[in-house]
Amino acid sequence: MTDSTVAMRLARYAHAFRKQRLPDEIIHLVRQRFIDSLACVLGAYGAAPVKAALGYAAANPATTAGIFGSNLQTTAEIAAFANGLMVRFLDYNDGYMGLEPGHPSDNIPACLAVAQAESATGAELISAIVLAYEIQMRLQDAASLNRRGWDHVNYINVAMAAAASNLMKLDVAQTEQAINIALSGHLAMRQVRSGTLSDWKGCSAANAARNAVVAAQLARHGMTGPSPVFEGEMGFFKLVSGPFELDTDRFATPDNGDYAIRRSLTKTFPTNGELHTAVWAALDIRKRIDNVNDIAAISIETSEFNRRVLADTAEKWLPKTRETADHSLPYNVARALLDGDITIASYSAEKIADPAAITLMDKVSVTEDPALTALFPRHLANRVSVTLVCGEQVVSEMITGPGSVETPMTDGDFERKFRRMAMPHIDASAQDLVLGFVAGLERQTQFNSLFAAMAVAPIADQKPAALCL
Repeated sequence: MTDSTVAMRLARYAHAFRKQRLPDEIIHLVRQRFIDSLACVLGAYGAAPVKAALGYAAANPATTAGIFGSNLQTTAEIAAFANGLMVRFLDYNDGYMGLEPGHPSDNIPACLAVAQAESATGAELISAIVLAYEIQMRLQDAASLNRRGWDHVNYINVAMAAAASNLMKLDVAQTEQAINIALSGHLAMRQVRSGTLSDWKGCSAANAARNAVVAAQLARHGMTGPSPVFEGEMGFFKLVSGPFELDTDRFATPDNGDYAIRRSLTKTFPTNGELHTAVWAALDIRKRIDNVNDIAAISIETSEFNRRVLADTAEKWLPKTRETADHSLPYNVARALLDGDITIASYSAEKIADPAAITLMDKVSVTEDPALTALFPRHLANRVSVTLVCGEQVVSEMITGPGSVETPMTDGDFERKFRRMAMPHIDASAQDLVLGFVAGLERQTQFNSLFAAMAVAPIADQKPAALCL
């Protein structure tokens, strides 16, 4: 490892990455993550924050990049934000847990927006996506931000600045400046995921990606940023993360094959990834008891992180918003016990206010089990114990589950997820077009046909500035 700054080492790695010939297995993983992201996009159609983002895009028309679900076109950075919000809204996109949690697929819509702006090919888009995963996930492994009050999307500032620079074909010096600008100028606080959660919970990552795109655009034109942004006297190490090592010589190459994207996790439920095993445990218990009304008490034993993040305040026992509910251990366990599933409908206003769920949450206690903390973050384990009024105790412990590294989702799983999310919005022929496009993503030379297939109505039937979602 050289004595240069972290930003410079990352810039050199990003610049050299364009020359890598990616293994077929990695390209296949990108196609899976891409269709998974499009499923999340479709599931967000019609959501209030998405409508707000579309209004923002409509007020800033351009011919640079498309907005999913509509015929709107806008600038690359605004498309990165609007489409990124759609990917993130349901908390259904992929994730990764290192020392810091995060969702590397948050970079995909921004990479797509820049690819459109730069007339990049599908192969170049795939390369940028793999690069973004690599940098974000390595940073997640390096240091925790949430313990110090900062949001994980600060790592997207860095990863997406590098990926945008890759697609824009910036040189090493320009890429370094893009990273400096993106990280120094756009730090996000952890308050976005504390207490009662707002619309911005789903926007924070999209905003980081947007800011990174702008940083790369500025660097292209000669703008410089604060340096050394990590190691400086008032830099990221001292004020945000604490010091950490980041050896880019150990990052993925075709020789070592150690691509971080291999370790990303995908979701079978539209909720926080760290509580998936608690949902699986609750579903297991539901099959083993006669009546949910017979439950006297529910104990959830979990990791230190889960207790601190998913059962930290009174709001997690009485959520008022979708964003709070999908990050609540008590709510998700109660809802799974009541309904036998977790779906998008689990977070409707009616479900959140359901007296049966409120009553059941009153019976929930959440404690840390050091043994489960010791498994974290390799395994996102949870144990649920239900005590019945007769005194019988029913226990289910889930160490891992579908979507994990051990039990990855299959192509068929991703297609089913996509079609389930697509069904209310686009017909079967449009679904086939999207799936076919993504199946040949590395061979694509344009992306307009993808946006046409994802629109909720044929392009010809839409009004020029219609908000179609």
